[in-house]
Amino acid sequence: MMTVSDLLREKGTAVWAVRPDATVFEALELMAEKNIGAVLVLDDGRLVGIMSERDYARRVILMGKSSRETAVSEIMTARVLCVRVRQTVAECMALMTEKRVRHLPVLDDAGHLAGLVSIGDVVKAVIAQQEFTITNLERYITGAGISSYPAFPSY
Repeated sequence: MMTVSDLLREKGTAVWAVRPDATVFEALELMAEKNIGAVLVLDDGRLVGIMSERDYARRVILMGKSSRETAVSEIMTARVLCVRVRQTVAECMALMTEKRVRHLPVLDDAGHLAGLVSIGDVVKAVIAQQEFTITNLERYITGAGISSYPAFPSY
């Protein structure tokens, strides 16, 4: 089973974040620049929330607020669901589906931020694993033997 640690090893551990006192506009600028759908909210390196495009649409636009005057802390999701590096990608997918979230911060064994996974990352990893399995089954059925591909294929 592929773990979140395996996924981060392939994807990288870069995390984009803003402070709680940043404006929503500043967070949106960062999201546009990095082509991402959410930013973590860190206060002195501590995870205090996450702000997504959904938060912006529902808590700024629909409420008639100004993104240039509203602090991220006013609209962020403060109760952030997280996963651990040892959890499986399948567990991430189940959690994302059940809770209807698209981004999960990843914590290491000591509880420190280790990265962030998106639903896109999870889907890519699941598809890569399925393709790997199918290829090996086809090779086995046709008598070509088991592939010498790595245990966790790149995506």
